[in-house]
Amino acid sequence: MSSFRWTPDLSVGVKASDDDHKRLIVLIDRLSEGMSRGEGKAIIGKILDELESYTRYHFAREEEFFERTGYPAVDHKREHRELVEKIVILQSRYRTGETALAIETLEILKQWLTVHIRGTDMKYTHHLNANGIC
Repeated sequence: MSSFRWTPDLSVGVKASDDDHKRLIVLIDRLSEGMSRGEGKAIIGKILDELESYTRYHFAREEEFFERTGYPAVDHKREHRELVEKIVILQSRYRTGETALAIETLEILKQWLTVHIRGTDMKYTHHLNANGIC
């Protein structure tokens, strides 16, 4: 059974970001459900590839909003880089034969959901909305 669902308290007030965050929740759910079926090792490679693609796309879009509106995002961008680096390391470990990465990946995603989205991302809502990005 899946442990995450989109709820209104996860909304950052920017539709594009909310849609991207919903995709993250789908990835978390797919990984969690696969693990509960004993398929974590079988699906982790595909999840990591999708996660890398997702983060690069989402972060580029979000950072374009910051640049367009003058949002001070030095620390925010650092957090983005740190997550991408973690994902790239996980992918590298997977590609060199390590397959027992599902639990670690799930924990990273849960941490990202609770700390970054509910904390860091919520800080930009007013600024982006006030500058026409809703």
